[in-house]
Amino acid sequence: MTENAWTRWPSREALGHAGITRSRRLLAWVVRLLVLAMFLWGVFSHKHSGVRGALVAATGVLIAGLVAWAFFRTTYQHRLVPSLALVGGLLSIAVIAQATGFTGPAVVIWCGCGITALERLPLVAAGPVASAALALYAAFNNDVWLTTTATVAGMVLAGYVLRLDAEARGNAHRLLAQERAARAAEAESAALAERARIAREIHDVLAHSLSAQLVHLEAARLLIENGADRERVLERVVAARGMARDGLAETRQALSALRGELTPLEDFLTELVSAADGAEVTVTGERRPLSAEASQAVRRVAQEALTNVRKHAQGAKVRLRLHYGEREVTLDIRDSGGRVGEFTRSGGGYGLLGMRERAELLGGSLDAGPYEEGFLVTLKVPA
Repeated sequence: MTENAWTRWPSREALGHAGITRSRRLLAWVVRLLVLAMFLWGVFSHKHSGVRGALVAATGVLIAGLVAWAFFRTTYQHRLVPSLALVGGLLSIAVIAQATGFTGPAVVIWCGCGITALERLPLVAAGPVASAALALYAAFNNDVWLTTTATVAGMVLAGYVLRLDAEARGNAHRLLAQERAARAAEAESAALAERARIAREIHDVLAHSLSAQLVHLEAARLLIENGADRERVLERVVAARGMARDGLAETRQALSALRGELTPLEDFLTELVSAADGAEVTVTGERRPLSAEASQAVRRVAQEALTNVRKHAQGAKVRLRLHYGEREVTLDIRDSGGRVGEFTRSGGGYGLLGMRERAELLGGSLDAGPYEEGFLVTLKVPA
């Protein structure tokens, strides 16, 4: 047994009522009532001298009860000196009771102090207190020495078993509280992650669509102010309407993704490239369902890459290749290079940055840069 085990208090969970089942509480109350009945019987069955003697006995019972209650409170608060003073007071009350002929109540107090000290005090203090209490019990007990010895040993064992039982219950209660706190923190973290995911989806879809519409509408405004042809203005308005329609479709897709209603990834990519001239997609490896986050990352990177091709390499051929590896899925988007579009300067350049952050959150990576023919974007995410 370590030094800490000798000086350590039982935990407050062990000294309190937390975690005690209803049946054990009922059993504890039955034991307390039996001890109280023995105590009161020992007091009031004694032949005291008239009303004054009865009042003195009742006062003694009340004082003993208050001191015992205070002892339970101070031990719960881990206050050693007041606890020792109070248990010393109880032993003194028992000595006075014995001296005035109240042997029964004195025995109850000594036995109770011995057992309770072993249950509620640090062992380094409980040992002397229990020794003193049980020595007084043995000194004034009229049984044969063997019976007294066995009784004392039984009370020591009972006090220590009660201590171990209370500490086990306290540890279980503390572990349960920690587990509940961990679950609450985990739930809060999951809620925050879900909010971040929703915010990211809204940003990726709406911000991109609205910024593109803003560019077209601003161009239309300038054309109108400069007295441009109606056809040129109408062309800008139609382009803005197309961006709004695409944004609405992407928003619906994002909402479907948030509800877990994603279409198969291969079907999505096929539909995506069918709307782009000169684009094709190939799928290799053993196909399998991806997590919602991984699937959404692949979709967003494919969309962003095709949008960039329309902006910066008009007329280029695009090849999408989706490969299912053993532990990850890889998406390559290669364009063959093309002429610079009129919207090259539009946008803040945050598209690929956002896609890279999305990939890194999943433990993956995103690389983008020029190669021999054009531009190459490679996404890798765990799958």
